[in-house]
Parts: sequence; structure tokens; C-alpha cells
Amino acid sequence: MSRYDKLKEEGLELLKPNKPNGNFIPVACNGKMLFSAGNTPKIDGVLQYTGHVHAGEEKKGYDAARLCALNFLSVLEAFAGGLDNVERFVRITGYVNSDPEFTNQSAVVDGASDLIVSIFGDAGKHARSSIGVATLGGSAVCEILFDVILKDESKVSF
Repeated sequence: MSRYDKLKEEGLELLKPNKPNGNFIPVACNGKMLFSAGNTPKIDGVLQYTGHVHAGEEKKGYDAARLCALNFLSVLEAFAGGLDNVERFVRITGYVNSDPEFTNQSAVVDGASDLIVSIFGDAGKHARSSIGVATLGGSAVCEILFDVILKDESKVSF
């Protein structure tokens, strides 16, 4: 089954990539290594999940992280030659806007990891860090970075 078929099976469609809100690009490449800028849980440039994650709100954070991953897939489609140009995911780094008492950041970032592995199978398995922070831009619930290896770096364009 293709990666696009797996997206449909999950009931998902790629979104329009969010425009950077600063002086940066959505992804940078060094050879076949592609590094993403931070992906937040936005649709059409509007944050869908904001505020600190508190104990018992792991589902809210999970859904936000899943949206971050979907946004990154949209970036791959628009700028990196599509989902089929991904050889494998290397690392996901998730920052979670955490209440000082919240210590389950990993359960939040699982939203991104689970979606990536669901779509990419073994090529989606990755190393990961889940980091709690005091605040994020716009009070986003989370911000997630993705590092992948591409099959063909010549397909990257802006």
C-alpha cells in the first residue's frame, strides 16, 4: 500500500503548508539529510491547540502532535518531492508546552510518532526526544522537528 493510500486509510488529507512567520524556510537540506523547521498544530496558519498541557490532558497534546506531523507531511509534499521521496525518518524532537507538574511529554509526542510510523512503516521508525518547556510561540501546545533522509535531494525546491 502506498504512503498516500495509508493517509487515506487514516482518514487524513494533506494540508496546505503553513507559511513561516519569520525569516526562515520550512526545511533545509544537506545532501540527502532534510531538517525541518518547527511544526506547530496549525491549520491555514491558525493554531488549533494552545496553552499548557496538564496532567490528564495527554489526548489533547497527542492530537496536537499528530497535527504537527500532518503539517510536516504537507511540507514534504510541497517542498521535498513528496512522501515517496522519503527514504527514512531519523529523528523527531518534540517540545511540549507543559504545566510545571506535567511529566508525560512522551505521551504527547507519541501523536507524531504514531502517525509517522503508521504512514511510513519501518521507514518511519526514528529516534526521539520529548522535552517539556515553559512556553512556546503563540502558546502552541507543542512544536515538533523532523529529520529525514531523502532518496533524491535534487527534488527539494522552494
